Amino acid sequence: MIVAEGVTLALGQPPARVQILHGIDLSVATGDSVALLGPSGSGKSSLMAILAGLERPGNGAVGVAGLNFAALDEDALAVARRGRIGIVLQAFHLLPTMTALENVAVPLELAGVRDAFERAGAELRGVGLGHRLDHYPAQLSGGEQQRVAIARALAPRPALLFADEPTGNLDTATGAAIMDLLFARHRETGATLFVITHDPALAARCARVIELADGRIVADRRHA
Repeated sequence: MIVAEGVTLALGQPPARVQILHGIDLSVATGDSVALLGPSGSGKSSLMAILAGLERPGNGAVGVAGLNFAALDEDALAVARRGRIGIVLQAFHLLPTMTALENVAVPLELAGVRDAFERAGAELRGVGLGHRLDHYPAQLSGGEQQRVAIARALAPRPALLFADEPTGNLDTATGAAIMDLLFARHRETGATLFVITHDPALAARCARVIELADGRIVADRRHA
């Protein structure tokens, strides 16, 4: 699903240029669950942005779902992400003037999905929000808003799902429930799950744990 070779990233201009990633080599199998673990500033979110086609590496090659991201321009990258890659972030990024149903359905409509509202409703029911379809984000709890964000990410039926600190804005109990849901949906859909976290307990729930420090992979282990 993911192949990265010699990926580097630097930000800023000399003499203040900062090297974020140093020659990352990584391969992730289809259907796997992977945790990217590391302290703040280790480069986790930067690596995710490159693997998701949101950021271009300084050097190196990135292939996702058989596509060579380096060979694609920005428009082609946007098309490549559509339907293939879902992203769940710490911030929910829901549109406040749209209901839960609209927040999930409208992106599908814009992507040309004919049964957008039917699919959106099914996804929201799948995350336990069938009774909240017509509620606006301000009327939902933080955990419910994150469930909407998960439904939105899963609705296009992506082959690859990224979750970047998805419970960072939630209390412990709600965060645990959200992760239970995310792993359940991963098992149900067969999507490759890539979770970015600094929490070892969360990382332990994944089949594979990759540790990043100072922009380098320092450990890569698979759970029994």
